[in-house]
Amino acid sequence: MALKRNPDESMKYEETVSTKAKQLFNSDSVHKKENKILTTFSIEPSFKKELEELFSELGLGWAAGIRFALKEFSKKYKN
Repeated sequence: MALKRNPDESMKYEETVSTKAKQLFNSDSVHKKENKILTTFSIEPSFKKELEELFSELGLGWAAGIRFALKEFSKKYKN
């Protein structure tokens, strides 16, 4: 047995979804997350391995560990 689609209910649903989507993606009241930029630097492979091991012990990957280290350095030497 097939169900008949009620076009009126379908239109109301689509309008509701459309309105919610517009509010979600066009809202200026929501604090937008700042984009990250890609940076590069050179270090010795042995030092990188040491850092990766340290970050791993902290439960962090390479990029997260570098961000954490830079934030901590910035806090410590903010003067």
